[in-house]
Amino acid sequence: MRLLPRRDRPSALRHARRSTWLFGWLALLVLVSVPLIIATSRWLPNWRIDLTADRLYTLTPGTVHIIDQLQTPLHLTLYFSAHAARDLPQLRSYDLRVREMLQEMVARSDGRIHLQWVDPVPYSDDEASAQSSGLIAASGGSNGERVFFGLAGSTAASDAGGAADQAPTRSLSIPFFDPSREAFLEYDIARLLYELDQTHKPDVGVISSLPVAGNPADGTPPWTIMRQLDQLFAVRMLDPATLRQIDPDVQVLLVIQPKHLSVDVQYAIDQYLMRGGHVIVFVDPDAELDTSPYGPGSLTLPDHGSDLPRLFKAWGVVFDPGQVVLDRSLALPIELDGHSLKHPAMLSLGTRELNLADPITASLQNVNVSTAGHFDLAAAAHTRLVPLLQSSSDAMLVPTQRVLDASNDPNALLQHYQPGDANYVLAAQLRGPLVSAFPERAEQAGHQAQAADSARVILVADTDLLSDRLWAEPQTVLGQTMLRIFADNGDFVTNMVDNLSGSSALLSIRSRSTSRRPFTRVQALRNVADRKFLQKERELEQELADMRRRVDELRPGNGAGTAQRREIEQFRQRQLAITTELRSVQHQLNDEIDALGLRIKIINITLIPSLLILFGLIYGWRRMRRSRRR
Repeated sequence: MRLLPRRDRPSALRHARRSTWLFGWLALLVLVSVPLIIATSRWLPNWRIDLTADRLYTLTPGTVHIIDQLQTPLHLTLYFSAHAARDLPQLRSYDLRVREMLQEMVARSDGRIHLQWVDPVPYSDDEASAQSSGLIAASGGSNGERVFFGLAGSTAASDAGGAADQAPTRSLSIPFFDPSREAFLEYDIARLLYELDQTHKPDVGVISSLPVAGNPADGTPPWTIMRQLDQLFAVRMLDPATLRQIDPDVQVLLVIQPKHLSVDVQYAIDQYLMRGGHVIVFVDPDAELDTSPYGPGSLTLPDHGSDLPRLFKAWGVVFDPGQVVLDRSLALPIELDGHSLKHPAMLSLGTRELNLADPITASLQNVNVSTAGHFDLAAAAHTRLVPLLQSSSDAMLVPTQRVLDASNDPNALLQHYQPGDANYVLAAQLRGPLVSAFPERAEQAGHQAQAADSARVILVADTDLLSDRLWAEPQTVLGQTMLRIFADNGDFVTNMVDNLSGSSALLSIRSRSTSRRPFTRVQALRNVADRKFLQKERELEQELADMRRRVDELRPGNGAGTAQRREIEQFRQRQLAITTELRSVQHQLNDEIDALGLRIKIINITLIPSLLILFGLIYGWRRMRRSRRR
């Protein structure tokens, strides 16, 4: 055995002690971390740390409240055609976002929500199940396959009381997850959970001076919008002649064309709102389906306008039934006396005029209105209007009587047209503190002077949008009468009622930031290539137009058949050449993007780990040198 020199023994002892300490700390770390990991995974499974910039994975308090209050176990099935969407990267990325959101909700539910994922391949039982659940397939998948991407939910049967087999189940679905609605992803899923947990349809009350419910006496059917609401809600028609109090079970109150309402009815509406009710008011300068011929004390002018001046004043809202909004940019085409023309008082509101940041109107494409008024705020108002529908800046206001006088000649409304350079609010949500319009009744028992926080008001300055003629028309197909829907008026009304009939927790969920983080460099490359592509496309179109003119000049009757064939052959060859150039530009774009992606992969996979390894080797080498010197 060789003994170490005396001068090397202290160094060896220090090295041995350092190794002993190191192994001791490693053993202690294992003994502490392993039980900690097991304990947290078992007893703290819902703990999360969200480090994203916009807290994308943190559920809002409203969603948390809905999940915590679930009374019934729910079963969710996410259908996503992964194979058919393999060439759709945007949809695959959004599928990951939806899954992560659902996983957060499942983790929060403590076992009350069960989730499964299904890839409905073509001609399979899973595809049939997706269709029967109400999901809608999109075209454009790989090899022309249909793409399913939706969520089906049902109430799971409970084992309590041994009656699991008899417990009825309820089913609802989100037909398709549209990436453009990512900001409302949490709201849509939370609404599905809330509606599944409800045991009965929400009650909706209706006060209307228009014949929206039809007339059974003469066989007049209800308006289509009422039949649509009746399928989703328990609709009650309230008679203003006998109404003195609105049942608190009514979750949404629709006030349509309020004309000559008694003070007691207005007070009933006021107190319903003060107690936290939800009200949708439809008023109109000229309700075209109003059948009342004359107003009180008037022998010449029909009384087709409506207003709620006392309530509006208390809410800080200004509405003038003597004004109609014209908008020549949004005018609807109509047929009048065999002629086609555009009516500036009948408007087709597109996505620019809809509030795409609100869940009520985010998924709509167009809403048609006719002789609509507008809302504004009083100077001293403490409330604010959040527009849902508004005109373009090319709109102007005219007296209601002028519109009535031009009923046979709508073009007369365009004479001396002067736009007001303002976007007039046609429908809006009213936000802010609300007070009672009847302070003089403060001494009455049960009187509420201020509205509860849950109170909600939506104002719509048109009643004609409810009528069938502006959004649906019957048509006969194979002997069956069906409705052709050409505007989103029905969905607009349904969305309003659906939004307000939810819990206050559901109403508190607002739009979220999206998870998409675009690669600016890739987008810049794509923009450059698109400009090149567009320029080439214009050149091609111009050459095609020139060729067509040249071919038209060479007619066979002029003895130029051979020249015509030669010209056509040159046309085809040139078309093929320019098409090849266009394809080459697109290939160059893809090559540049692929090269950029390759560089990013090399940096992330090779360069950064190599630098870390090199840093570790240098650090270890320097420590070894210091140890040897000692």
